[in-house]
Amino acid sequence: MEPLPAPPWRKTRPAKPVKPQLTQELIVETGLHIVDREGLDALSMRKVAQELDTGPASLYAHVANKEELLELIYERVLGDIELPAPEPERWAEQLREAVIGMHRLLNTHADVAKVSLANVPLGPNSLRIGEAMLAIMIEGGVPPALAAIALDRIVMFVAADAYEGSLYRTRQRDSGMDVETFVADSFGQIADYVRSLPADRFPYFTRYADELVRAGGEERFEVGLDLMIAGLAAQVRSD
Repeated sequence: MEPLPAPPWRKTRPAKPVKPQLTQELIVETGLHIVDREGLDALSMRKVAQELDTGPASLYAHVANKEELLELIYERVLGDIELPAPEPERWAEQLREAVIGMHRLLNTHADVAKVSLANVPLGPNSLRIGEAMLAIMIEGGVPPALAAIALDRIVMFVAADAYEGSLYRTRQRDSGMDVETFVADSFGQIADYVRSLPADRFPYFTRYADELVRAGGEERFEVGLDLMIAGLAAQVRSD
């Protein structure tokens, strides 16, 4: 039986929207949304609370402070990375694929990579990724002591490169130029300046100015990574 309509003299109030239940996962997702939209420096517990239409004090039942929130956001991003089981005969290829995947993922989330530069990432996903990368290297024949150092340096390389990329993207947005115009303008200025240097003091800089700015960010990252992996592979062969 359908309900009867309310009498015309009875005033009805519009139903208030139901707030989603506050959880750590919701807080982290909201924080990540703010970081992606405005950058890491814009994140604060107060801003997260405003986005969720609540008071900052209510967040502390789920997250201890901003530092923990940053770590949880970083872990949330790393949760999207899938890593394969080790295949010893193709360890170098597997390591390359895993690192490039991590780098591309961090590049999609503004300057989240900065979080790992100020801390030793030891959350569940950081440990899962580190364990998988160690397994790939060690099962492939990389000496464990060298694999441990390589893991540290590779993760640092990924985070630093991704963070630098986020700084360039911020400058590009602030300039009002599209990406291609900004890159061409920036690299063009660098090349012009280098070519203007005294050739007797900087013969290689002035001669190879175009080569210094030719490669894009992704190519530079992959070449650097290949050099690191080639060094590891040379060590495996020597042992």
